[in-house]
Amino acid sequence: MKSEKKITGTGFYALVFGLFLGLAILKFGNPVILDQKITPPVSPTEFWTDAWPTHWSNWILLPLALTGAALVFTSKPRWPGTRWLWLLPLLWFGWQLLSATQTVDGNLTATTLCQFAGCLACYFIGAFIFGRERAWHWLLIGVLMTFAFCLVRGINQRLFEFPQSRQILLEGARTGWTNLPPELFMEMKRNQVIITTNAVDVPNPAILAKFAKGRVMGTLVYPNALAGLILLLLPGSLVLAFNSTKRLRPSIRATVITLTIFLGGAAFFWTGSKLGWLIAVAIGGACLFRLQWPPRLKWAALIAVTVIGLGIFAVRFHGYFAAGATSVGARFDYWRAAVEITFKHPLLGTGPGTFQRPYAQLKSPTAEMARLAHNDYLEQFSDSGIVGGTLYGAWIVLSLLTIGRRVWRSGDPASFAIFLGVFAWFIQGFGEFSLYVPALAWTAFTLLGFLLATTGNQIDKHPMTGYSAHHT
Repeated sequence: MKSEKKITGTGFYALVFGLFLGLAILKFGNPVILDQKITPPVSPTEFWTDAWPTHWSNWILLPLALTGAALVFTSKPRWPGTRWLWLLPLLWFGWQLLSATQTVDGNLTATTLCQFAGCLACYFIGAFIFGRERAWHWLLIGVLMTFAFCLVRGINQRLFEFPQSRQILLEGARTGWTNLPPELFMEMKRNQVIITTNAVDVPNPAILAKFAKGRVMGTLVYPNALAGLILLLLPGSLVLAFNSTKRLRPSIRATVITLTIFLGGAAFFWTGSKLGWLIAVAIGGACLFRLQWPPRLKWAALIAVTVIGLGIFAVRFHGYFAAGATSVGARFDYWRAAVEITFKHPLLGTGPGTFQRPYAQLKSPTAEMARLAHNDYLEQFSDSGIVGGTLYGAWIVLSLLTIGRRVWRSGDPASFAIFLGVFAWFIQGFGEFSLYVPALAWTAFTLLGFLLATTGNQIDKHPMTGYSAHHT
């Protein structure tokens, strides 16, 4: 028993890699195509509080990936899935390299290729390493610690940071900015928090509107990205909070479970993510069918969850739809343009990460400019052509189908919950650009590979507990 508690070489690597993914959640939550706009921190305070340039993540991941490759080749691994699940991602990335030869913007494409290479590395590391020797325990330490920090940051934004910042701006405009130190005033001018209109310094109306809405984003680029992270990690966090605390005192166990529910639920609600809410309702309904309830009770509960979830959705977002649902209309314009770009460049697309270049010429006059298509799958078609989009879609669909069948048969609640999170994240990709955010994509692909390995070890055993699915 004592030997099982000692951290092995694989376990130590998993711990370090999990801490890296946690660092990505804290510091690399911006899309890689915005890398040029992220100013490197110049002071200890900025180093701690501000986002880091996304290309830094590549230099941190590189030695980790090489170390992981060395661990794989020295352990004579067996691929935990069908051959297509390693062949499709390699073919997809190879097509991205081919598409890059015809790109309309070399800088954007080079940055995006590094991001995609990271996705591939995380997927194979998860599949080959984290599914054995219970290494997933060590992996999740760094991921879930920083996930909790991100949730706390989001709640703090809603309750304190945004109201205080809005009040400071309004008070500064009223008093001529005498309430701000000169260096802080100049920094806010550089960041366009304060703008000059008719020779008068005023708060940026867009910033004031953001503070007034109170939609939180934690450490990520914007609220929908935080919603994606919560969809990805909260289901597994809840199951672990219930199952891993059974030996603790009832009061401590209740505190852990309550904090997990509150942090995840409150932060998710305050992201104001409409697509995220609908996905969460669907995922909640799917969970009901894992319960050992009579069929009639399951269907009754499903109807109740759907009605309540959609009712809250209607009330919560009534004002948004009454105002014309502008972001939905904008997304339809992005998607229309992505389809048009695909037909114009069916073979190789316009190059990975370059959607913004042709969209600037195709956008509707009233549509807001976008750098990404807000649909990871359509962007694959527009950026790398029909073959590139098809390969990516086939890889994801086949992976989810393979893992989904396995977790349904295994009976293990933890692997099922983590799968639900990964599945929800890929569904959100139909309306977001999470594939281009290191914090989100690298975590998701690591978990995808990890699930492929753990669920493929022994179907007749719980991959995370070792007990038979029929154990009583």
